[in-house]
Amino acid sequence: MNHKRKHLLMLAVLIFASLNLSTCTARREEPVEIVEALDSTVNLDDIKQTPEYLEQERPVTLNMIWMSDPPTIDPAFTIDSLSFDVTHNLFVSVTNYDPVTSEVIPHLATDWWSDYDKEGNPIWTFTLRNDIPWVQYDNKTGEVIHVVDDEGRKRYVNAYDVEYGVKRTIDPTVASDYAYVLYVIKNAYPINSGEEGYNVDMLGIEALDERTIQYTLEYDAAYFPAIAGLWVGNPVPRWAIDEWGDKWTEAGMINTSGPYTLESWHHGLEISLIKNPLWPKTEEVQIERVKGAIVPEEATALAMYENNEVDTVTAAPREIDRIRADSVLGIELYNAPESCTAYLGFTNNKAPLNDVRVRRALVQAIDRQSLIDNVLKGGEILATSFAPPGIFGAPPPGEVGLHYDPEAARASLQEYLDEVDMTIEDFNALRIYIMTIDHESNIDLMSAIQQMWQETLGIKTRLDVQEYKVYLDTISVETPLVEMPHIWWTGWCADYADENNWVHDVFNVRASFNDLRRNCLNPNCEEVYPTEFDELTAIAALEPDPAKRIELYAEAERILAEDEVAYAPLYYATSLILTKPWLQRNFPLLSGIDIYNWELDMEEKLESQR
Repeated sequence: MNHKRKHLLMLAVLIFASLNLSTCTARREEPVEIVEALDSTVNLDDIKQTPEYLEQERPVTLNMIWMSDPPTIDPAFTIDSLSFDVTHNLFVSVTNYDPVTSEVIPHLATDWWSDYDKEGNPIWTFTLRNDIPWVQYDNKTGEVIHVVDDEGRKRYVNAYDVEYGVKRTIDPTVASDYAYVLYVIKNAYPINSGEEGYNVDMLGIEALDERTIQYTLEYDAAYFPAIAGLWVGNPVPRWAIDEWGDKWTEAGMINTSGPYTLESWHHGLEISLIKNPLWPKTEEVQIERVKGAIVPEEATALAMYENNEVDTVTAAPREIDRIRADSVLGIELYNAPESCTAYLGFTNNKAPLNDVRVRRALVQAIDRQSLIDNVLKGGEILATSFAPPGIFGAPPPGEVGLHYDPEAARASLQEYLDEVDMTIEDFNALRIYIMTIDHESNIDLMSAIQQMWQETLGIKTRLDVQEYKVYLDTISVETPLVEMPHIWWTGWCADYADENNWVHDVFNVRASFNDLRRNCLNPNCEEVYPTEFDELTAIAALEPDPAKRIELYAEAERILAEDEVAYAPLYYATSLILTKPWLQRNFPLLSGIDIYNWELDMEEKLESQR
């Protein structure tokens, strides 16, 4: 995600919530009222003449921080939380999440239902609204333009755009890193894997007409409406992609369909969004501009916040004690669990981590509670398994997995050293490399873990730090084994609230891209063999009995964390976000940040800057 997962960037990502499967089951609703779209162009100069604008002196503007340049804003290639936060505001999805309840709600789709075709395959049918325009920002005129086709007809998002978007993600020649989350769609896996005899036209998706899209599935999945709303299944503008190729997401070229469109993108410096006045519910979008500075340094970002230069920012763990003690900042701090898990990835086929005893020693030598109390300081929940609380099928925290046990850790390492006739000095000569992103909090965390390994086990590791986008490329399964770090920091946040999205989508060797390099038959894992874990997660996906699924997932979690010790779970993450009193924002439960639902008192903000 390249590396095939959403990495936890430790900023406002996905907030923890309990979501029952019942919220993702089949539903039919009365279609929402379809309103007429606005005029094809809206001139910002006209907006500037309104009394509301003149009273507040300038558009309602949100100033915020992006902690890195997003690797992409192409939905098919979006694999990290930062990129998703941008694309979520630029593109309409088939379904969406209620930001409070996490219920799957209409977005492009007005209603949906499930059935079976004549062959007995599960099918889901979605009715789509017809009034969401494709738009483009003209940076020369300051206009948001309604995109037209070659014959001058206005383009509206339709079922054929959805079909194209899904097929593009699955097309193996496109090489989308996140395609595997759509493998529930009929033939998606063999097509995406390039199996002989399969092509993208055999994918189980069909636009029945402009307002009706139908998916044929491999198996029953009550949570499919949530999957249908994932960004990799978004409608995308084929004409713009055909014209501009890889450059289609640049400012001035991109066609978008969401509440905002892209005003400018100065790579490495700033990403600015502008309200889409042609959005059908534009009157509900209060913030007119989003000026997002790219500032990787936590201290700089916090200083900008304290100087009223930005309206919301992630609180730096290094500063959390001071923030909580401050009479103003302490009130402005938001702290709550997220549906995200941070963990260390082990390169399972790289010596000496190709021996389970070494991996077990490393895990049992990590004092997670000390990390939470002394480094992270955000009230994180100690994790010994993968899926966090609130995910269907997740075992209770601490029920399975390996706990901190220094004596057991030393015994496990010593057993390995005795068998290979090696001293700890010989072991350290192997040069164990660990890696993380160039973010102060991550560096502090990894440095603390390094110290624990040295004090408990005598193991010396070398920490390598990389810029975010480079890091994602480095820890990809496509990276030659010799260039891979032994250990690397990463994380996963929920796409939908089911264990299938965790142990199966992330770690099953048939479903994911196997970043841990489990069960490899060759150095770069072109060939793998499934284990009991892989079989269990595949069976659990098909099991109709919820109680049985819970049992299967608990055993799968146990095997991965205790028997294979394929990774080192660290903690279930929390949000630490500072927000100015003039900004009313939310913290979505199972979605990226939804700026279109925020409100900002521009008069109060301007007063604070005088």
